[in-house]
Amino acid sequence: MAAGHSHVKPGQGNERALWIALLLTSTFLVAEVVGGILTASLALISDAAHMFTDTAALAISLVAIRIGKRPADTRRTFGYYRFEILAAAVNAILLFLVAIYILFEAYQRLKNPPEIESMGMLVVATLGLVVNLISMRLLSSGKNESLNVKGAYLEVWSDMLGSIGVILGALIIRFTGWSWVDSAIAVAIGLWVLPRTWTLLKTSMNVLLEGVPEGIGLAEVEQAIADVPGITCVHELHVWAITSGKTSLTVHAVCTGDTPNYPQTLKAIRSMLADRFDIHHATVQLEDHPCEQATDLHTFEPASQLAPGAHRH
Repeated sequence: MAAGHSHVKPGQGNERALWIALLLTSTFLVAEVVGGILTASLALISDAAHMFTDTAALAISLVAIRIGKRPADTRRTFGYYRFEILAAAVNAILLFLVAIYILFEAYQRLKNPPEIESMGMLVVATLGLVVNLISMRLLSSGKNESLNVKGAYLEVWSDMLGSIGVILGALIIRFTGWSWVDSAIAVAIGLWVLPRTWTLLKTSMNVLLEGVPEGIGLAEVEQAIADVPGITCVHELHVWAITSGKTSLTVHAVCTGDTPNYPQTLKAIRSMLADRFDIHHATVQLEDHPCEQATDLHTFEPASQLAPGAHRH
């Protein structure tokens, strides 16, 4: 019986970029709320609401990175990496709540459209677009390394689209006087964000439920281990992720031969998992017979006497 471990620290994002983006969005948030109230623009208030979730997402991301840096202890042997996933799930839930509020408010306004100050709406939305573009540029380098940073990037990205929608709405209102366009733009922003929010929430929940990470096929991993020279069967295979970029695996593998070379076989399995599947945290239990056939005396029935498929789970 043998076990192998390799620990690779997942990317924790760019703290400096997050701090700058947080400063920009939180400062402009105040201006956008005031502008939305003064211009009576629901689209602008919708954009401000998304800007608020941007600010919350960035703040939570920074907290998650700080907490995630804490070392493992006797109570949390995997450390605090999973806090990042909790932060991403919270961000997604915030976006859902904001979208629902905007859709409800837009429905109310469509029945009684208020007078919109289109020029003020245009100026504020344009400034918001500039802030969003700067924040997106700052976060783009870390979005593929961290689900938490990806969540913050997604919110800023969706808010950038919202700013563009508000700008178009302001221009239409200014030249046509169609104030109902403001509510229509707000609804469009909400409907645009929902599918992407669902994707983020689904990915976060998969990690929290210890599901197989996206991009990894369990059957493919099992076959790859079984193809390692000296392995006859594989069972008790589990693959999950602690957080973004930190996939873990446990498996039992049965070796053949009278004198199996356990160290060499273990090294071959670990190298294959790292090279083919980017799995660096693996616990491998090597056995000379399937473990479920063990008795209290640790004796085994010959593998030839086992019923077909009895060695597999």
